[in-house]
Amino acid sequence: MVVLKVAARSNPNSVSGAIAGALEKSGVVEIHAIGAGAVNQTIKAIAVARRLVEQEGDPTIKVVPGFIELEIDGIRKTAMRFIVER
Repeated sequence: MVVLKVAARSNPNSVSGAIAGALEKSGVVEIHAIGAGAVNQTIKAIAVARRLVEQEGDPTIKVVPGFIELEIDGIRKTAMRFIVER
């Protein structure tokens, strides 16, 4: 499974292309976002990716949000995790 990490400064259009590509390749992608800005960019990217996938004739995508504990530089952080499937 492809895992994408989205930051508050990530470009939603670039992330949406990565999401669409991963969905085409494996049918599922996991996205991690820490902080409100990163979650905002992730939601925008998922919305754009949905449009891209639907334009290719595929049915709509399914998104399952949740939480995940990550360790970054030895510090435990709670992140939002989005599982996106075709």
